[in-house]
Amino acid sequence: MIRTPAALAALMLAGACTPAKTDGVDPEGKAFDAVAPGEVINLTGTEPFWNVTIIGQTARYSNPDHPEGFDFAVTRFAGNGGMGFSGTLFDQPFTATLTPGICSDGMSDRSFPFVATIALGGETLEGCGYTDSQPFTGGEAP
Repeated sequence: MIRTPAALAALMLAGACTPAKTDGVDPEGKAFDAVAPGEVINLTGTEPFWNVTIIGQTARYSNPDHPEGFDFAVTRFAGNGGMGFSGTLFDQPFTATLTPGICSDGMSDRSFPFVATIALGGETLEGCGYTDSQPFTGGEAP
């Protein structure tokens, strides 16, 4: 289990993620640019359920206990093979990563174009991600 945002970011930057159709790593070291700065990014996970929506430099974290969510500021950074966001949520460091890779939430017939991971309060949660221009495929509701 990855316990620190720095370790999580290092893992992402190394390109280590679930095998992808295309790994997103540029052989010349160009930063990941498959997600435009203005796109809405959705990260979601199950067991336990969580959701993070990122719009610009604001993220909203929600879960079944708090469906209204909590807004907080994030900083976006691009690595060679994915991207990440960092901020502070509940007075604890928060890191989210998004890497190219076919992803299934395990509870629906949906297929997502990105693998998502969040680290918060010493816990790492895995899930899937999609954007406005790169949506999931499959049914709207699980």
